[in-house]
Amino acid sequence: MTSANKASIPDQVTLQRILKRGVSEIIVESEFVRLMHSGTSLRLKMGFDPSRPDILLGHVVGLRKLRQLQELGHQVILIVGDWTAQIGDPSGQSATRPVLTHEEVVDNAQSYMEQFFKVIDRERTQVVWQSEWFGKFSLADVIRLTGRFTIAQFLERDDFARRFQAHRPIAITELLYPLLQAYDSVAITSDIEFGGTDQKFNLLVGREMQGMMDQRPQQCFLMPILVGTDGSQKMSKSLGNYIGVDEPPSTMFGKVMSLPDTLVMDYFRYLTDVPDVELEEISRALDDSSVNPMEFKKRLAEDITAQFHSPQEGQNARSNFERVVQGRQAPTDEDQYVQVPVIAGTSTSDVVRLAFPESSRSQLKRLISEGAVEVDGAKITEEIGHKPGQTIKLGRRRFIKTIEAS
Repeated sequence: MTSANKASIPDQVTLQRILKRGVSEIIVESEFVRLMHSGTSLRLKMGFDPSRPDILLGHVVGLRKLRQLQELGHQVILIVGDWTAQIGDPSGQSATRPVLTHEEVVDNAQSYMEQFFKVIDRERTQVVWQSEWFGKFSLADVIRLTGRFTIAQFLERDDFARRFQAHRPIAITELLYPLLQAYDSVAITSDIEFGGTDQKFNLLVGREMQGMMDQRPQQCFLMPILVGTDGSQKMSKSLGNYIGVDEPPSTMFGKVMSLPDTLVMDYFRYLTDVPDVELEEISRALDDSSVNPMEFKKRLAEDITAQFHSPQEGQNARSNFERVVQGRQAPTDEDQYVQVPVIAGTSTSDVVRLAFPESSRSQLKRLISEGAVEVDGAKITEEIGHKPGQTIKLGRRRFIKTIEAS
């Protein structure tokens, strides 16, 4: 048991797991280790941008690290970026974020936290809103913050430097974002801030600002960027290469199964508790092709699905995958079907677009030409008119049931 201001001192095995697994860099590692050995409960800062309501597996890499430290008795401070939601922060995307209304921020924050606490211990988490301190800021306060850093310092940030050299615009508001994120660390007296490697500059600004304001500079805990299902780019909803923590079990399982083989070990290391010794064995087996990678993927997909749903749901998702995808049978679970209300004669393309809005007519034509569209178990060679009560299979994993339009 730990008191409100005490934490357990990790043994060497636990400490090494914290330091090395799912970690890119700790600034400064020696100081972080000293804090771990102090037995003092530390304040762990995690901020989030409420412009999107969903948590992806890419976010979970850092959340798992927070949970490890919570289990030792450390305190998570979750900062809702309701104030900086009004300011663009490209974070390597070279595009500003949209300004949100207060209602949108609140709705997104609520959705985010429901997912956040699937990983993080709610009892050891303090939720704070930036507006608690920035709501009281005057123009003079903002100007005093800007006087602590130079434009030259901020142009060291990779994204700003590239855009400046390419003569692409950089809004003044974007330069303010790192200052405001840094002040968050001051406002909550952060001991350790967590973020992806793409946030390194912002975390270091926070560390430097704390020193300027006579606080102990925070440690910066940087996690690797998780590559998405496309195998090439950072996981992102806008790129469509994401796996969301709130997705149905079968969807989550199927998306993990779609990963390129080259990503399997990263996902095991960053997103599971499979022991390092076993991971070494899996890695060797993958390297020498002694085992079909499909078996490891199914273990990985079941593990991840179980974390966000339940062990039983993980097993069910695996059984369903083996039945539907590998066995090419229809799913037994009604949740696997997207229900679409139709009237007699509704075209195949209209049914598909209602079920999967992101689909295009050209994609449907390609699937039909490849013999990958079935209606009630029979392949179709062209679009047809549909009626309620039909089952449509698209490719290997998507299923639609047409129902009576009300």
